[in-house]
Amino acid sequence: MNTVLTLIKKDILLEWRQKHTFFSVLLYVSCTVFVIYMMAAQPETKIWNALFWIAQLFITVNTVAKSFLQENAARNRYYFTIVPPVQYLLAKMIYSVVLMLIISLLTLGLFSLLLGYPLLRPGMFISVVCLGASCMAVLFTFLSAIAAQARQNAALMAIMGFPIAIVMLMMLSKLSNAALSNVLQEGWMMLLAVMLGMNFLILGIGVILFPFLWKE
Repeated sequence: MNTVLTLIKKDILLEWRQKHTFFSVLLYVSCTVFVIYMMAAQPETKIWNALFWIAQLFITVNTVAKSFLQENAARNRYYFTIVPPVQYLLAKMIYSVVLMLIISLLTLGLFSLLLGYPLLRPGMFISVVCLGASCMAVLFTFLSAIAAQARQNAALMAIMGFPIAIVMLMMLSKLSNAALSNVLQEGWMMLLAVMLGMNFLILGIGVILFPFLWKE
């Protein structure tokens, strides 16, 4: 665990030294929400929900995709000699999850400020947002690791990630609809269990496959 925490601290220090990358993400989030506001003003509830999750998808891609792609080959070879592969992957995933939680809550605040506040159950919606942010962060961090080993082919990450991400977004949209109405939809707990299962499945696949990618 000390190794994982050290790697997370390393990523935080690198992010702090390259503050322009973090602020560029904040600028991207702000511009995205503002453009939606200029085009749709304060849309109805279902449109608000759909726009929020579409924005989340592209924000996740722009925020998390660089986790492995920003590491050069020489630095990866150095990490290979001093860090176990599973701990390296877990550190990257934990850092991506924390970063996406911050960005997602900021996006939710901007949506509520500019596009209206349709949440009838804010606690439930925030829980779904946190779940969605963690699932998307874990998914695209693992795909970033695959793309980094495939000669930095970012197109591979998009091809592999978007089919899974679309399924996640559909389930997250249905989960969040319960927070936008007074009636709790049937099957809500089942969808929640499926989302949690997908998150742990992707995490398990990453833990199993990443050591083989790491050797390459």
